[in-house]
Amino acid sequence: MQGDEIKNLIGRVALGDRTAFAALYNQTAPKLLAICLRILKDRGEAEEALQDVYISIWQRARSFQAASGSSSAWLSAIARNRSIDLLRARKPIADELDSAYDLADSAPDPERQTVTKDEGRRIDTCMEELEADRAVAVKRAYVEGLSYQELSDQFGVPLNTMRTWLRRSLLKLRECMER
Repeated sequence: MQGDEIKNLIGRVALGDRTAFAALYNQTAPKLLAICLRILKDRGEAEEALQDVYISIWQRARSFQAASGSSSAWLSAIARNRSIDLLRARKPIADELDSAYDLADSAPDPERQTVTKDEGRRIDTCMEELEADRAVAVKRAYVEGLSYQELSDQFGVPLNTMRTWLRRSLLKLRECMER
């Protein structure tokens, strides 16, 4: 179909001629669908975009200026712009990645890992200041989770003595850590 014929059909569509609209659709739909498909890369979305394109053509046919440009370019611009609008309306891939970063990460961040390592080294240094049996008792109580009774049995000391060992050891550790 020639440009003059398309201009003529658009002019008749502007007057509300449904027959001219059907003829315009039959003549231009394959080209406009190809434009939509090239941009959207999804046939279903391209067909929906094409439907919106023809609604827009029906509504805007009165604004078409036959003297100002090519009718094919005008139709193509409508299809291209509508396809780009739909493409922009999609949730961008970058947003999906950003939302994945918003998920809670159970691992500590690098700064926290460094602080933890430094504190661990400081604790190890402070543990070296304790008597050997007291340091072992503290580790077994607070790392391994042994009870006071289990510790007093292992070390062969009365229960209250074990409590005293642990209390005094923790006070020494706190004092060392505050330095």
